[in-house]
Amino acid sequence: MELGLSEDQQAIREVFAAFFTKQSPIEVARAAEPAGFDAALWQRLLETGAPGMAAPESAGGGGAGLSELIVAAEQFGRSIAPLPFVEHAVAARAHPADDLVSGETIATLALAPARDGVWSLVPAGSVAEVVLGLDGDEFVAVRSAAPGVSPRNFADSPLADRSTAGERTVLGGRAEFDRAVAEWKTVTAAALLGIARASLDLALVYVNERYQFGVPIGSFQAVQHQLADASIAIEGASLLVGKAAWAGDRAEPGVVDVDDNDITEFGALASMAYLYLYETASLATDKALHVHGGYGYAEEYDIQLFYRRARGWSLVLGDPAREARRLADQLFGPVTQGAH
Repeated sequence: MELGLSEDQQAIREVFAAFFTKQSPIEVARAAEPAGFDAALWQRLLETGAPGMAAPESAGGGGAGLSELIVAAEQFGRSIAPLPFVEHAVAARAHPADDLVSGETIATLALAPARDGVWSLVPAGSVAEVVLGLDGDEFVAVRSAAPGVSPRNFADSPLADRSTAGERTVLGGRAEFDRAVAEWKTVTAAALLGIARASLDLALVYVNERYQFGVPIGSFQAVQHQLADASIAIEGASLLVGKAAWAGDRAEPGVVDVDDNDITEFGALASMAYLYLYETASLATDKALHVHGGYGYAEEYDIQLFYRRARGWSLVLGDPAREARRLADQLFGPVTQGAH
């Protein structure tokens, strides 16, 4: 596994860093609250080819793998842009219809199976006209009108319940659905990595500008230790996300051998990356907010935007503890009744 970025991946990082820096400064995210979506920004994103960058070339997409998609997703996370970038990119890979590849129509992925004909709290569900999800034993794409409204939520995200009724296309079964969700976990982990890095950057700027007792508070050892802990966690998280994407791009089946510390199975690594980035982004935003003192809780300071999204984006899948138990069952086998 190559740990560094290839020339193509470096180019992708530069392109998306420039796009989000210029087109989506933090004021754009603020202005989009509470809806969590900027339609004009989405139209500008289409010009980059981002919506279909990871769709197959045979369908008119860019043919990028997960290893390239996570590079773009990290830059997206750094800007907390009010766009359904992650959901649409994953959906367009699974269902590369022309209007999804172009981004003319927004698509998303329901992360939990439908119950009584409804997918609950679908990410980007309020703005997507195509929802992919598991309905019974079928992985389907359903076209229907986007409701345009969502319940208020901690991260100001465009969530919405969506019906399984509409123009349906069957894409496969449980295996295809599980694959799409694993891809979502991996790309979401990369976006959370971007949030963690941006939060650390905000903290470093603040502690070098804020003075107490005639010196920057960044010179205090207690502050340095907090930010160092976050920095170390971020670097480890970056490696784990990269390994998950690498596993997802491999043609060979992976293995899960805990005893030999050999895990290359994509689904397991995707869950590991997702869970670790949930913890890392929560840690980084918590430390960054903490060093801001009381200002960190004030709406006029940017760190609270990242703090809320670090948690809200992660909770769309449900309680992380439930995902951790599911991963533990996969790695070590389910707990049998009466076992201690």
